[in-house]
Amino acid sequence: MSERYKGYRISKVVIGYAVRLYFRYKLSLRDVSELLIERGVCVTYESIRLWVKNLGPVYAQAIRKKRRTSFTDKWHIDEVRVKIKGEVFWLWRLVDSTGEEIEILLQRRRNAKSAIRFLKKALKRIGQPPRVMVTDKLKSYNKAHRVLLRTSEHRSHKRLNNRAENSHQPTREKERQMRRFKTPGYAQRFLSSMGAFLNLLKVKRYSVSAKEYRQKLKESLSIFHEIVVSQPSVYLKRKILTQFIDMINNLTAPSPQFLERAKYGDILHAKLGNMSP
Repeated sequence: MSERYKGYRISKVVIGYAVRLYFRYKLSLRDVSELLIERGVCVTYESIRLWVKNLGPVYAQAIRKKRRTSFTDKWHIDEVRVKIKGEVFWLWRLVDSTGEEIEILLQRRRNAKSAIRFLKKALKRIGQPPRVMVTDKLKSYNKAHRVLLRTSEHRSHKRLNNRAENSHQPTREKERQMRRFKTPGYAQRFLSSMGAFLNLLKVKRYSVSAKEYRQKLKESLSIFHEIVVSQPSVYLKRKILTQFIDMINNLTAPSPQFLERAKYGDILHAKLGNMSP
């Protein structure tokens, strides 16, 4: 297998190292670029941005495939306010009892319809309902529980959902470091990938001994290295092509008002053309 992805002059290991640093730690693109220069690899921060944008979701998807059934059956759900270009959005997050992120979804509202949409997405990923569902006292969760999770126990208390509320801290830290997110679409893609990276690479050091912590960290780094090296260039090209096809398919047909304006513009252009000497 080639040491480089097709179309990239830098080796797979270096690209994976840079992407891992950016998602795992509170580093800027320029910080990662300086760390690479110290190791003899000269790349601009713009190159690292493209690596994060194009290869980050690919690595995150591979991480999810390897850790598909590693979540517990106790879910903690919470939502947090995110402001993007002056507009308020709500970031819905679902974590298990160990703090590992299962799913996130950025939405404009936090009503019952939004809660149902989020839980449908989570159930589609996990494939089975939880044993216990823990939320805050937001009324939207009651209807979502009645519609989708009737067999699950619903617990709602003021301080019972601290596990989910604490899971927002990495998002806030990265948001401050990035000077806020620029678009909702980028925020959704980036935070979804970051959750998969943190699930794998952020070992809970306070719950195990030092020796066990180092061993788990080595295993996590070994898994990530295997993912980086095993990604073929054909897969990356197919991933980019699929994203382009999805973008084309999501384009909506022009409205009748737009067609009427375009027709009026053609008529006006023809009249002005006839008036020209």
